[in-house]
Amino acid sequence: MQLSQDFNRHREQIYAIISGKETTTPVDSVISASWHRCVQDYGLDPTEKHEPVRVDRSQLCEQQERLGRMLPIARAEMANLYQQIAGTGHSIILTNTSGVVLNYVGDPGFDEEATRNGLWEGAIWSEQHQGTNGMGTCLAERRPVIVHHDEHFFTGHLSLSCAATPIMDPNNELIAVLDASSESRNVQHHTMALVNMSAKTIENRVFLCMYRNHFILRFHSRPEFVTTLGEGLIAFQADGKILATNGSTLFQLGYDSPDEIRTGNIDDLFDTPVCRLLQHASAGTTNPLPVHDTRNARRFFTIIQMPESEQARSHCAPSPDAVERSNKSSPVPELHTCLEFGDSVMAQNVRIALRVLDRNIPILIKGESGTGKGVFAKTMHEASDRADKPFVAINCASIPESLIESELFGYKAGAFTGASRQGSAGKIVQADGGTLFLDEIGDMPLSLQARLLRVLEEKEVVPLGAHTPVTVDLRVISATHQNLLGMVKEGTFREDLYYRLQGITVTLPPLRERTDKRNLIEHLVTTEIGDDSRIQIDEQVIERFNNYYWPGNIRQMRNVLRTMLALSDSSRLTVDDIVDDLFRDAPGSQDGQDSAPCEQLLQQCSDPLLSAEREALLAELERHRWNISRAAKRLGLSRNTLYRKMKRCNISAPRN
Repeated sequence: MQLSQDFNRHREQIYAIISGKETTTPVDSVISASWHRCVQDYGLDPTEKHEPVRVDRSQLCEQQERLGRMLPIARAEMANLYQQIAGTGHSIILTNTSGVVLNYVGDPGFDEEATRNGLWEGAIWSEQHQGTNGMGTCLAERRPVIVHHDEHFFTGHLSLSCAATPIMDPNNELIAVLDASSESRNVQHHTMALVNMSAKTIENRVFLCMYRNHFILRFHSRPEFVTTLGEGLIAFQADGKILATNGSTLFQLGYDSPDEIRTGNIDDLFDTPVCRLLQHASAGTTNPLPVHDTRNARRFFTIIQMPESEQARSHCAPSPDAVERSNKSSPVPELHTCLEFGDSVMAQNVRIALRVLDRNIPILIKGESGTGKGVFAKTMHEASDRADKPFVAINCASIPESLIESELFGYKAGAFTGASRQGSAGKIVQADGGTLFLDEIGDMPLSLQARLLRVLEEKEVVPLGAHTPVTVDLRVISATHQNLLGMVKEGTFREDLYYRLQGITVTLPPLRERTDKRNLIEHLVTTEIGDDSRIQIDEQVIERFNNYYWPGNIRQMRNVLRTMLALSDSSRLTVDDIVDDLFRDAPGSQDGQDSAPCEQLLQQCSDPLLSAEREALLAELERHRWNISRAAKRLGLSRNTLYRKMKRCNISAPRN
């Protein structure tokens, strides 16, 4: 009865606003304009039971494909946004310009309500179909909107609270909408701010990806904000002709429309000629160059991002001056030198790492096996203010459960049968003053997670058999290829430990998705043979490497190159030096098409027993949601044995 009265009052208020009557409750102009459209343009009735319209699977896939490279960029940022507001009952939603939900990341606490309201992939949430709502009204208004509870048009949506913002392409055209929805009783203005930041991050990454083969001027009025979310971006040709700009450029330089800039030249915007900007960039320095805008003579700081092809040439043949500068530089640029070679996702990971490099913030590194999580952690340590202190790594998956406790926490002499007479300090104490790297943290037994948490919180450890705690000072970096948040929900990983380890998260992309393979190949070759020798790499080798799926990621690429170098009789690597039959014959490795996934590659295997074992392992791993410990126990194997079998069968865990 009460619900029916609420619905009638809601309907009366809508028609009162449309009729121009005064109401006791004020309504935002954006909402009232949307209500007008719903009634007068779309002929909708607020009390009508409106079933959600949904496109079929083939149409959904087609519309997802239309976004091209933007969709994986958006998915990665949606995952980051979800982690920031996890546990608050929000779900993150991406729609295209037709209002079709293309991607959905849901909070378990909101799933039931989301399903009841039709918030699922393929559902159409334009105003024409769903009335006033965050996504649809954002599409209509082309600006950020909050639609809170009774501001929705349909009475069936009155439980929802939505914050949505548009995502624009470099031509200032609307390409998608990012939305955070929940049942919250309060208007979530802070959620709106986070959604806006995520949308800007997506826009900047799309810009950098779209114009990766052109020069990009990156600038800000403060040097420390160059390459951050608020930077201005201008893509241009070598002669200075401007191709595109982002929204921050207009804001910082005081222009109203991108058309005022797009047809001009870099020389029209800044007092520094384009040739001087390019000279500064080609010199290899990472220091921003001060410039002044021609309108108001305001000072800005800028760096020039070279086209990927230009980056490749400069990486192959650095000038003697650039080498000397690199040798004299501080450790900070070494993060870029060792970890990324032009890939935008890796560059963002490095930027995040630089911000927390010398702060007491724990770091969680995610990524498939072989993507370089250990290298990333070691490089961060060597570039930090703890570089002269120990870097201690422990692989939680490679040590038997019975030994992890003593390896990690140490033990007193005679603490248990077989213990050393001298005792052991343990990895945590060994890392005192330096960095403790916990690799494959998802495989740490649940019984030890509470003890590790206590060590991290209290900064002291009590060895086995001892009673006096030992104070420790360390930075903790952990890594995993597993979905820790999923393990938290399953009860196999402690939630409090998860949030203690996840101060900041970086996700390393698999090698097949990296856009800097050419430069990475040359870096690995240089690492193997040293800087004194010069090895040329045939273009056919580069092409085949680019088209291969790389199930073993960088680790596999390094081993393939190492074998090629060992067997090559000349200073030039050619396709004849590739001896790995699986790699040589891989689908997509010669025709330039997308490589097949691991499952297709392994179909070439003629061993029926190996194929049967692989299918059985996959079935068991899927049954236990890729929890290695549970699957191993079910199979009667140790974790180490299961990992060896997975490696032999070319099975890798799915991405988070």
